[in-house]
Formats: sequence, C-alpha cells, structure tokens
Amino acid sequence: MSGLRVEREGTVILRDVNWRVARGEQWVILGANGSGKTSLLSALTGYLMPTSGEISVLGETYGESDWRELRKQIGLVSSSIRQMMAEDETALETVASGKDAMIDFRGRVTRKEKAQALRLLRQVECEHIAGRPWRALSQGERQRVLISRALMAKPRVLILDEPCAGLDPAAREHFLQFIQRQGAKKHSPALIFVTHHVEEIMPVFSHVLLLKEGRPLVAGKKTGVLTSKNLGRTFSARMQLLPAGRRYGLKVD
Repeated sequence: MSGLRVEREGTVILRDVNWRVARGEQWVILGANGSGKTSLLSALTGYLMPTSGEISVLGETYGESDWRELRKQIGLVSSSIRQMMAEDETALETVASGKDAMIDFRGRVTRKEKAQALRLLRQVECEHIAGRPWRALSQGERQRVLISRALMAKPRVLILDEPCAGLDPAAREHFLQFIQRQGAKKHSPALIFVTHHVEEIMPVFSHVLLLKEGRPLVAGKKTGVLTSKNLGRTFSARMQLLPAGRRYGLKVD
C-alpha cells in the first residue's frame, strides 16, 4: 500500500498508509477498536475502494487487474464469514465450498474435493468432525474449519481478522498454538493476523503494524515495534509491555 487514503462522506477512514509485506514475513496488525484494522483489510481485499493511493497484491495493482480473481489467492477468516454459514452444512462441505469462495454450499462434493477437504481438516486437527453440522461445532472448531476453507483454494496470503473473538481462554490458547504450528510450516502462506491483544502475538509472527485512528503509527520487525512507549501511543494509555518467555503480556497503569 502506498499513500493510501479512504474517505467517505467527509469522514477520513484511512490516511497516509504506506505498508509493504515481503515474502517470508508474518505480520500482526494491532490497534484499538475503531483504529481502522477492518477497513484496512477491506481495502486490501478490494471491498473498500481507495480515495487515493495505490494497492498492489501479488504483483497485481488495484484498478488495473481483476480483483475477483485475485481474491482467490487471498484466504480470509473473519467473524462476518462465520456468521453466514448454514447451520446444517457439514464441516466437510464448508471446507469444500472454499474452492470457489461459496457461501451456503448446495452443490455436490466431488471425490477429489472430498479428499482435499479431508486432508485440510486433518492438517487443522479436525478430521474427526468432518460430518458434523455447523450448528454442532464449538467456536474453536469453527475457526479451524474456516481456516481449512480458506486454504482450499491454496492461497498465497491468509488473513485472520480477530480470529480469537468469542473463544474462551482454553479454546483461545489451543487455537493460538495451532496458528503457531501452521505458520511455522515450510510452505505456509503469508499470514496477516489482526488483533488488539498482545497476548495473541505468537513467536511465529515476525513483524507488527500499529494502527491508530486510521493511520499507521509504526511498522517493522516485532522486536523493534513492540515497546511500552509505542503501545501506549497506540491505545492512548500508560502501558508496560511484559515479555513472558516468547510471548507478551500487558500492564495498564
């Protein structure tokens, strides 16, 4: 993103966004509620048109390429997708629907698609729930199934938009450990993990973008960006970053 600005009806949503994700980097976008995290993702995936500036993804430039085709290379896991799933759709069908980015799957799963969906469910340690309907899955299981769904199209970028929202502490930790294992794999897609909790930043993430009021405060390698001072500016409060092994905690004064 270069010089990105998004304005609607006189309200500036995003401004002065200059951000680059290089091959091999795994990013966290961190900011308070209303900081522009979801709007940034919407612009990145072509659902929110920029007022000015440039967006290029995987060598394609917004406005010059077919973004509908490009989206097939960008996996997205978000609460909005989770809420649109049909209650009677099985986990296997949900994963298979990711091949064509379909919602409320009503087609027939081919033998090849079934094998691929089962393989992906095995990767996320959920093969045993393949036949369960969506309504019978726990929140943690649903998140893993949606990741399998996103991986069905073999994306080069995987965006996780606050994936731990709604998870209890145990389910959240199990899910984060799963993300750590997935992100550490040799052929993992580039990860972009959106959150407002430093505790969710796993060791696999190498870089952090801090957002405040629609504008990047600082972006770069995790070790240099995650400081008490930067977090205090991000959340407008006095804060102390508390390293806990390879993870983080936060104390608010």
